[in-house]
Amino acid sequence: MTDEPYPFIGRPGKVIAVHINYPSRAAQRGRTPEQPSYFLKPGSSVSSTGTAIVRPKGSELLAFEGEIALIIGRRVRGIRPEDGWAAVSGVTAANDFGVYDLRYADKGSNLRSKGGDGFTPLGPNVLPAESVDPAALRVRTWVNGELVQNDTTADLLFPFGRLVADLAQLITLERGDVILTGTPAGASVVSPGDTVEVEVDAPTAPGAPTSGRLVTPVIEGRFELGDFGARPQVDDHQRAEAWGSAEAAGLATPPAFELTEELTGRINSVGTATLSAQLRKRGFNAMSIDGLRPMHADKRMVGRARTLRFIPAREDLFTSHGGGYNAQKRAFDGLNPGDVLVIEARGETGTGTVGDILALRAQVRGAAGIVTDGGVRDSAAVAALGLPTYHAGAHPAVLGRCHVPWDVDLTITCGGAAVQPGDVVIGDADGVLVIPPHLVESVVTDAIEQEREETFIAERVAAGDGVDGLYPMNAEWKARYSVWLLR
Repeated sequence: MTDEPYPFIGRPGKVIAVHINYPSRAAQRGRTPEQPSYFLKPGSSVSSTGTAIVRPKGSELLAFEGEIALIIGRRVRGIRPEDGWAAVSGVTAANDFGVYDLRYADKGSNLRSKGGDGFTPLGPNVLPAESVDPAALRVRTWVNGELVQNDTTADLLFPFGRLVADLAQLITLERGDVILTGTPAGASVVSPGDTVEVEVDAPTAPGAPTSGRLVTPVIEGRFELGDFGARPQVDDHQRAEAWGSAEAAGLATPPAFELTEELTGRINSVGTATLSAQLRKRGFNAMSIDGLRPMHADKRMVGRARTLRFIPAREDLFTSHGGGYNAQKRAFDGLNPGDVLVIEARGETGTGTVGDILALRAQVRGAAGIVTDGGVRDSAAVAALGLPTYHAGAHPAVLGRCHVPWDVDLTITCGGAAVQPGDVVIGDADGVLVIPPHLVESVVTDAIEQEREETFIAERVAAGDGVDGLYPMNAEWKARYSVWLLR
């Protein structure tokens, strides 16, 4: 076989596409898969360079995804990842187009949203696999001449050989089949009149071989989809997904919540009892983490929640998840200044969930505190650190007696309360509260006012006034309170 690029011709028997494979795209999507996942595109979706793609009339979100396409060179089934690249005859440029307006109808299959005629342009030329390093390829995409995607295969989540071997475990790959290997960040929306170009090259290989530019003009469909099938339907979530972000889609986004020093000071000016009352007024009745005791009743704790979940002990699961750099160690190592680590231990107090070494690690990392509905080992040493710690009791046993460290930074239950990463966690001598970020400002503002009113009420009670009409205040006492505020 020649080492020179050659024209792409023919129609693959099947086109298999990978969902997420570039770290830049994973960061954009906010999720990194543990294993590759796939969907099928029909062979009839394949088109060549220069062929226009039709955006269905009445739809809004036609998105491009520049990709590297692997062309399978021989029939293959049941191989190892290290042998996967040998089954590839060449690579070329691809564009995995999709209409996000139809994603709701596909239930994850992507058949209608990504399987339309012309929705998989390939070519124009194929780079022979023998002439390139699969970890040294580059994919670039231009829209109307502007470079919008530019990434390499150096740090793929799932190398090409692994993709081929993974698919070939259950699916016979035939000569000419195509695997679309994922798109990097920068994929977005195009409209009729736009032109998208994709190029794959090997810039460090001899001669810097290239696929040439795969050119796809975008045109508007002439006819709307019939009402005997799903019609275009879109919402702001799909707009953000298609454009790559809410900002790129032109959607107004609220500013991210920040637990500032000023806000922390305001929170610390009121007790958890007052904050609890304000939460209850808003219909939030299960925001306290119950059954715990503070190691330092005189210390105040305020921070953002990070979470760790233990599951019940099981010997085989502890063997696979309990040793080495397990979830518990990752949770403590990952703490940042101001974090509160909240641990779900199912109220099981028959073993420790944190000891002196990990508590010290939390303190060194700048954590604001630890909350566990399980036990604490080395309790005297943990207490000596002075780090605010709330727990269900002391116990000398090690973790594996009752627990397997399982996962981090997901929604958990601790002491009967649901806790999500990023929640604001507040502790004092009365207990521990969880406040969703979107409620913090209004809850704290009203709590400060409530305590100001209660200061006035306490003064009047100390002066000998009865509580009838004063607690809570009637109109007469509210008028006197207004005068008191002016002092």
